[in-house]
Order: sequence, then C-alpha cells, then structure tokens
Amino acid sequence: MRRIHLIRASQLMFLFSLAAPMLSAAQSTPYERTFSQSKAAVEKTVRQLQPSASGRLPTLDGFTRPGDRPVDRFQRGYYQCAVQVTASSSGGTTVRVSAKITAWYADPAAAKSGYQELPSNGRLETDFLDRLEDALGSKVSSTAANAPVSSPAAQPKSKSVASAPNLSAPSISAPMPGNSPFKMGGSANSDLAASLATQKAVADKRMDDLNKEAKGLEEILRHQAHPNNLVAVKKSGTPVLGNPIEGAKVLFLASAEDEFEILDTNANWVHVRISGLSRGWIRRSGVEMPSNFASETKVESSPAQTNAENFQVKNEEIASFPGTWEPLRGKTVKILTVQNSAGTAGTGSRAKLEFAKSLFDKEYAELTQAPTTATGVVLIFDSEDGGMAAATLPTLQQWKSGSLSDQAFWRRCFLDPPETFSLQTAQ
Repeated sequence: MRRIHLIRASQLMFLFSLAAPMLSAAQSTPYERTFSQSKAAVEKTVRQLQPSASGRLPTLDGFTRPGDRPVDRFQRGYYQCAVQVTASSSGGTTVRVSAKITAWYADPAAAKSGYQELPSNGRLETDFLDRLEDALGSKVSSTAANAPVSSPAAQPKSKSVASAPNLSAPSISAPMPGNSPFKMGGSANSDLAASLATQKAVADKRMDDLNKEAKGLEEILRHQAHPNNLVAVKKSGTPVLGNPIEGAKVLFLASAEDEFEILDTNANWVHVRISGLSRGWIRRSGVEMPSNFASETKVESSPAQTNAENFQVKNEEIASFPGTWEPLRGKTVKILTVQNSAGTAGTGSRAKLEFAKSLFDKEYAELTQAPTTATGVVLIFDSEDGGMAAATLPTLQQWKSGSLSDQAFWRRCFLDPPETFSLQTAQ
C-alpha cells in the first residue's frame, strides 16, 4: 500500500513539473494582431521599430499587473518586447508581441533583494502594435484585432490553432535594456518630459541662487577691513614666552601666519594677547608688524621709550603688598619684578621713572579689562640701585582720566627711595 502512494506522489511531481512552464508563461501574456501586408513588408517595418522595443521605464505603475509585492519597492524598471512575425492562413501576417519587465526589488531583508520579473498588463505590447499599424498605414484584419493570446490548452482546435506550428518561426531579437531611449509615447512620456523640465528649472534656479550667494561672500571678503592691531607670526615654531627675556618660560610654539593682538612693543619684543587674560611675548624679529602700527610706533617714539628698552619684566604675580604703605597695606596687588636688559650696564633714575610710568599705564589697562582682586600695581626693580614704585587703582584711574597731572600722580605714588626715581627731575 505504501508503495502505491509513493508511485502516485512521483506521478504528481512529474505532472507539476510539466505544468510549471505553462504557469510561468501565463505570467507574460502575448498580444497579437493580423495585418493585410505580406510577411516581408511587416518584418521590414518591425526592424525599423526595433530600437523602441526595449528600454527603461520611467515608472512601473501603469505597465504591470498588481501582485503580492508593493510596486514602490521596485526600482530601475526595464522592458524588452519579443516580436514574432508569421504568415497567417488567410494570406495576411500575424504579429505576436510579449513584453518582459524586470526591476530591482528592494526587500526589507537585504539578502532577498535582486532583479525580478514583473507581469505586463499589456500596455507595452498594445503600444508596439499600435505604432506598427500606424507605420504600415493599413487597417488590422478583422480576424484578430489586438487580443491577448490564450494558452493552447484552453483554445478549441480550429484553423487558427492549426497554424500554431508556424509560431515557432524565429523571432526578431530586440536590443537589451538601455540601448535606446524610451519611445513609448502616450501620457507617460509627456509626463516624464514635463517632470524633467520642472526639475531642470528648479536646479537652474538653485544654481543661480548659489552663484549670487558666492558673489556676495566674495564682495564681503574683498571689502572687509582687516584689524590694524594684529601681529602675524612669520614661521612655524616661533616661541611665545612668558616674559621678554632670554631663557624665559616657553608658553607654546606658534605656527606660521598665527595672529595675535598687540598690547605693547619695544625695540626687541612684542607683548601680545593669547586669549582672554592670557598674555605672552614674541621676539619682534619673528613677527610681521602691521604697516600702520609700525608707522605710528615710529612717530610716537620718544626718549622715554628709548630709556625703557634698558629694562625688562622678569616676573608677574598677584600677592599681598610687600610693604607698610597705608593705602595698600595688607591688600592684594599685582607685583612686577623688573631687571636691567642683558648687556645694559647701569640705568639712570630718569629712565627708571619713565619705565615705571609706561608699566603703570599698561598694567592699568589690562587690570580694568577683566575682573581682578588686585587693588594696585607694584614695581620692584631687581638691580644694584633697586627701588620700588606702587600706585593704587583709584589713583591710576584719576591719572588716566586726566584728573591728575603727571606731577600730582607721582606725589600720590609710593616711591622707595624717592631719589631713586629722580622725582624732582621728572617734575
């Protein structure tokens, strides 16, 4: 009994294998028409229409039959029409067209993605037959006018079926997709042309806007004023020091074309702002000074500046006032330690006073630019003749605002000893 079941199962499998090609062929139903012209004339016209028998579809919607997979997941649709020309028994010529449509299917599971064949709804076949009819300039024979061809198994045996062996005649090959432009005509082609024209207009408008924007930015850059208080580093590796003395601590190495705001200059050094309250010194030979700044420096140079070049600041710190002067006693001040420049022998009291004046001016400007706990500025000259000069911030403010003359300012400062700074000479 079991053997009989196995035999029947194998027979069913064999019958299914025979039926599978028929089911597959039914997915792409051929369409045919019969023309009154001879087979040779029809084949010649078909060859002329051959370039439009394949190509790329602008959209799959309207060209395929609905299936179990969403159409919007298919991309890059191509079509290829297979054309068979046979002589009919009535003396005319029968043309059979079947379209094969393939497209890339983007499956949610990437491994299942790939090109798949889609069933044609007959639009491509009918369109080709219509254009063939127009090209032949004749009416279709009444025996077959644009009808889908049924499966031979479903057709009764008649004269039309008897001519079936002639259908095995060689078909005219069509070029592969992409060899020619889409020339299907109809509303799909006109809609595609209108869409492309709209997209081109939008792209051109966008390009014009970008060009105008670029020209506007170029104009801004061309007319933008460059700050005249910046110094540019000449070459990479230029050291930025903590103090304007040889052997001072290197804060960092600047790169070529780095720019810094100029706070002060002398013959050998440039005092620059690094960022925020951070300061540094760069050798003047290692930077490019702005032309206007160089000219201003030359015009404003004075004997006091020349004398000031004999000194350099060795150290800066915020600490308690190191003395008993009542206005600053026990208060927090900014202390600057000053030394004679390398190679300088002695300095006069007049030069020391002028340098102290320039430091008071510079330090007051820096202390008022940001919050600080310092209530005054103290200068300590670390030299053989020594000396200390101190001033409170209120006194510096009155001096800078013009409320105090230089003579009155010095009288309100702490100078120890007074003769070291040649106060009488300065007056």
